Amino acid sequence: MQTSETASIRNTDAKKKGHAGQGASLHALDVMNTQNTLSPFSLKKEQHMQTNMRFKMRQVTLSLLLGLSVTSLSAAAEEALPDYTLLDAIKGGKPMTNFRLRYEHVDQDGKPENARALTLRSLVGWQTAPFHNFSVGVQIINVAELENRYDDRRLGDPEKGMGDYPVVVDPHDTDINQLYVDWTGIKNTRFRLGRQQINLDNVRFIGDIGFRQVMQVFDGYSMLNKSLPNTEIYLAHLERVKQISTRLQEGELEIVNAKYRLSPSESVTGYGYFSNFETPTMAKTSVLGPGTDQSNKTLGLRLDGSRKINDDWRWLYTAEYAKQTDYSDGDDRIDAHYGRAGIGAGYKAWFARIDHESLSSNDSEYAFQTPFGTNHLFQGWADHFLITPAQGIKDTFITVGGKPLPALTLHAEYHFINADEDFAKFGGGFGDKFGKELDLAATWSVNSKFLVKAEYANFKEDDRVANPLGRKTDIEKVWLTAMYTF
Repeated sequence: MQTSETASIRNTDAKKKGHAGQGASLHALDVMNTQNTLSPFSLKKEQHMQTNMRFKMRQVTLSLLLGLSVTSLSAAAEEALPDYTLLDAIKGGKPMTNFRLRYEHVDQDGKPENARALTLRSLVGWQTAPFHNFSVGVQIINVAELENRYDDRRLGDPEKGMGDYPVVVDPHDTDINQLYVDWTGIKNTRFRLGRQQINLDNVRFIGDIGFRQVMQVFDGYSMLNKSLPNTEIYLAHLERVKQISTRLQEGELEIVNAKYRLSPSESVTGYGYFSNFETPTMAKTSVLGPGTDQSNKTLGLRLDGSRKINDDWRWLYTAEYAKQTDYSDGDDRIDAHYGRAGIGAGYKAWFARIDHESLSSNDSEYAFQTPFGTNHLFQGWADHFLITPAQGIKDTFITVGGKPLPALTLHAEYHFINADEDFAKFGGGFGDKFGKELDLAATWSVNSKFLVKAEYANFKEDDRVANPLGRKTDIEKVWLTAMYTF
């Protein structure tokens, strides 16, 4: 779990990069089954209406971008950024470079072998300082498999000859990780065009999945505006996603995210994510079955923060609701909601809280999905629920964390993970208890550039799902990581 107060060390990697973007989220579903019964004339008319819908959504996004730009321009164009020569702009930039060595061990019931993955991720990049209000960011990624006794699921497919080993989605890769142009010629506004990492709110719906060695990045354009007092508005139009499996997904994703800060530690956020990706999940197939379209829209509201009681104590709270329905050509069974409520307390460098998160099911045919989010941080770190089961999820979890020493951060979670709707159990009958999970982490910051950490996840199955493809078996994972950031 992750909030403004409890951002766990699972997200430390993204923070250490020092250049995380702000971006979009949502998922996709599609294909109206009724099309097969339409006459040729009706089908042509329906397709024309759907094309117009997507065109209008893009026009709305562009209009919002233009409108906010005009507002910002009138606010104060006189505060120009420092003028540099081209050489000064290059030399005066900032690094986008770090190296991360990780060992991962996985012991999973039903797999004859244990996974052992030793990988080294190298991110090498640079972002220039502004030159006539333009700057460029370039970052190259290389992931080397130093010990590869695991199924890496490169491109989303099972690795040949590695069926006896558990999955560790850290495939080898050499690619352009980020390549974008920024323009900041309007006060309090940044336009970005190109391949970029995006992290919005608590990364539940839109995130770069920074924990994995190959991060998720998006191709498109975005705008961040801070012209209004205490307000951040983020808009984006994205047309391609590179997933952690290195697979490239084509589609369209429109993002509208507006945050108002009630105080420095409290905010309310409204968002809309309009996805026209047919099969955005890592499984390469629709959660609704072959030949269906997952295009959908998600509209939501989030309240999150901490409130000071006195110099030592503070309250922590989160409340969020979102509705997900079909969009464009999306299947009409796409109809689900998301909810989260949490409360806790912080004392000096420590905190504790309890949360409940629900991803509802629509008659066990479809459940709320978050294919563009950093799902590793939710429903436990064992990654059993990266794709929401058709029966949905109800997760109640307790989180405790703090800093016993200035350089040492500790974090622990315990999850009770149930289904929203009952599923058929192995051996007969019905159940709703997927299992329980314990997650532990410790991070030692050697200095401002170098850190080491150890992490542990242990999921224990409760009710055994009758369908072997949906079963959540016992699994135990250990991670050891060292990371150096320039």
